[in-house]
Parts: sequence; C-alpha cells; structure tokens
Amino acid sequence: MSNQLPITNPKLLETALTHRSALNEPSSGTSSKVSNERLEFLGDAVLELVVTRFLFKELPQEPEGKLTALRSALVRTETLAEVALELGLGEKLYMSKGEEATGGRANSSLLANTFEAVIGALYLDQGFQAVEKFVDKYLLPKLDKIKQEKLYKDAKSLLQEIVQAQGYSTPEYEVLSAQGLDHAKTFTVAVKIGNKNFGQGRGSSKQAAQQEAARQALAVFEKIK
Repeated sequence: MSNQLPITNPKLLETALTHRSALNEPSSGTSSKVSNERLEFLGDAVLELVVTRFLFKELPQEPEGKLTALRSALVRTETLAEVALELGLGEKLYMSKGEEATGGRANSSLLANTFEAVIGALYLDQGFQAVEKFVDKYLLPKLDKIKQEKLYKDAKSLLQEIVQAQGYSTPEYEVLSAQGLDHAKTFTVAVKIGNKNFGQGRGSSKQAAQQEAARQALAVFEKIK
C-alpha cells in the first residue's frame, strides 16, 4: 500500500483498510473475511494510552482537567479524520460501491475509525513503540494548533460567552444536512447570531458539527474584535 503505513503484515494492513460494507461485495477487492472494526476497538485503546503518556510526560505542570481536554481534542473524530486524509486512507479503503457513492471515502467518522484500525494493526504488527513513533510523526504535531487556537475548549460555551459580552443575541444552531448511511452520517450545521450566518461545521454527530461551527464563528469574532 503506502510507505506511510509501516505495517509489514499485508493481511493485517488489508483488514485495517476493510470497511464492513466491502465484505458482501466481491468487487470491492478485499480478500479479508472480517472488517476493521475489531482493529478499531484495539487501536482506540492503544491510541488513548499513547497520547496520555505523551501529554503526562511533556506537560508536567498542567492539571488533570487540562490534560484531559487536550487529549480529547487530539483523539476526537475531526482530528483523526484530518490525519487520515493526509495519509490518504480514504483512497485506500475497501468499501462497497454504495458506501463510496454516499461519500464514504471522505466521511469523517469512517476515516477516524480507519485511522484507529491502522493503529491497532500496527500495534499487533510491531508493538507499542512503533505506534508511539507513528503517532508522534503524524498526530502529535496537531497539538500546537490545538493549543494556539484553544481548540481544546468547549467552543459553544466560549462563543456564547463572547457574543453575550459584546451584546449579541444567543447563538442558534441549524442542521443544514445529514448525509450518509445511518451508521456513518455526516452532519452539516450552521451557527447564526442575529439571523446572520457566522460559520458552518461538519461532523459525525450534530454535537460535533455544532462545535466545529462554533469554532468557525470564534475565528470570525477574533478578526473583527
């Protein structure tokens, strides 16, 4: 596959890239008999430990609450999906034509799940230190942006505080669309303040999309303050 994915066992790699929709469609190209869901389960736990160890070691002065918020921002769906896109995982996925037709290769939730499956496969293939090296190279560099833009904070609460302090009305969130299959929907949400659209966000849940829309609105207010 890709030299960015240092998994030496081809069967493990193929399974990590096999969406469950591909199992019942021979034309999908996968020879795997199982989907990547079990690897995703394993990778989720391994990834959380890797990130936790890094934050605990590198930020010795930060309290538990701040560390928890930073970890959540690093391993949330949107961050993992961003890394998955950079690695080209969407293009490499085995999936059904129906899943692909509904935007599966760009679905944030599906991409994040695949990244976790890759982590799980890498752990089985080469162990914990290999995962640490991989995460250090591709995911942990996102921490600087998260800290600089305060993406670890609850964006909706922060936006409400700012707009009310400046005399604006309370932000309202509107779902513009919900695309994809029931198990992997992508929501698009707009945030409006005084009937004016201040931002849009996409996410694998309404809450995640609202948070992203709020972050977009915060960026707007940062420019006009």
